[in-house]
Amino acid sequence: MGLRRHIPRVTVVRMSEEDHLTPAANPPIDMTSWRQADTPRERACAGFTARDKAPLSSHAVWRVREGRREAIALLEEQSATRVPDLVPLRYKRMSASAFTFYRGTALIMTNDLVSTPVTGIPVQCVGDAHIGNFGMFRSPSARLVFDINDFDETAIGPWEWDLKRLAVSVEICGRANGIKEKARRAAVMRCVHTYRERIKQFSEMDYLDAWYDHIDVTETLDRFEKTQSGKRNRTLRDAAAKAAVRDSDAAAAKLTYLEGGKLRFRSDPPELAPINELQDYADIEALQARIDTLLGHYRHSLYEDRRHVFDHYRYHDSARKVVGVGSVGQRAWVAVFTGRDIDDPLMLQMKEATYSVLEHYCGASPYATHGERVVQGQKLIQSTADVLLGWSSFIAEDGRKRDYYVRQLWNGKGSIDIDDLNEMELSDLGRMCARCLAHAHARTGDSIAIANYLGGSDEFDQAIATFAVSYAEQNDEDYAVFRKLIESGELPCA
Repeated sequence: MGLRRHIPRVTVVRMSEEDHLTPAANPPIDMTSWRQADTPRERACAGFTARDKAPLSSHAVWRVREGRREAIALLEEQSATRVPDLVPLRYKRMSASAFTFYRGTALIMTNDLVSTPVTGIPVQCVGDAHIGNFGMFRSPSARLVFDINDFDETAIGPWEWDLKRLAVSVEICGRANGIKEKARRAAVMRCVHTYRERIKQFSEMDYLDAWYDHIDVTETLDRFEKTQSGKRNRTLRDAAAKAAVRDSDAAAAKLTYLEGGKLRFRSDPPELAPINELQDYADIEALQARIDTLLGHYRHSLYEDRRHVFDHYRYHDSARKVVGVGSVGQRAWVAVFTGRDIDDPLMLQMKEATYSVLEHYCGASPYATHGERVVQGQKLIQSTADVLLGWSSFIAEDGRKRDYYVRQLWNGKGSIDIDDLNEMELSDLGRMCARCLAHAHARTGDSIAIANYLGGSDEFDQAIATFAVSYAEQNDEDYAVFRKLIESGELPCA
């Protein structure tokens, strides 16, 4: 792939505890000033000119700051709006490793990226594009595809922030799995090279052709294995096999039981708690009424044909379900329905949507609710969205309006087991994620400008690989502070 090493590595620089930047003290990023030119030539020139504002090599620099208690304070600010009883579980999951900590710190990294060089070329960002937020799912044509699968933070922002978060996650994941430094750097380089290569290809395609592009899982794995002397990527193959059977039938079999002719959710608190067991709600009947309101408003967010599908299902039961790592504490519900008969279940997830981390730094979303922000963002950047994707809101028990987005819980969803990736598997996964990210940015941003900003050399690849090392060190430092606060009892941990 021509991964040359003509750019020297940047030494990791550490700052003293007194030399910190105050979180959120940096001025917001203006994402409204970019105006896409009319012709491809003008767009190319605009992209190249963006190097004056943010030279390619400038992206390499990150100065590690030690003892950042104020960074952890950002997590505490997030937790203040979440279900109090679940905050200790959130911190427990984040404390498992440096990588699980990274998964929950999109706000911290976004706050840090504000102080780095910014190209000013906007896209619909993922907002939290680490490798754990990509996966497999079944398309409406029943093919297994690979794409971005988490959109809680999606909003308008600088394209390079997504790529930096992805590259750093490859580096951190490689460290967690004991992959050697040289191989980790190569995996990060291949990830960034793939993004650069794919954004160039998309910039040269007819726009509708680029829009329809997607990653077919079987075809992609076959192609990878042909170029790797037939070496089988067992992790991705296993994920594909599991995804093929993860549907509403499987979800209902795992999470519900039959009682009196209706499906009822099993009790497994705090992971899964039927609504009639939620002791922190004073009036369960009022809670059920709010769930009914949520589902009614959701129905009206669907296109008419999808509403027709939804109307064929009959409601049975709901439960609160804990999801994710960084998302723990946000309110999330599951509801089970049946269609033709009791053996035709549909499982929907209703997940709370709050401010995107990007909105703190790049401006508020134009959508009326955060549920709609997530859904419309997903439809913009994902190659083929869930046909039952919609949004809703209701007034909660405390009088506050809460926004939600709704989707199928399992529609062939397959998560990648990233805890045991070997060198080849990490490289393959990083490349697939980078291709998806380039596709998302080409659909929603100026791909010609981005491609010409990046250019044809690997200067940017080298810079991001160096940044990934430095920021992984920053993540380790912040993780150490986080663990100390848990051990001292300053932060609650389940």
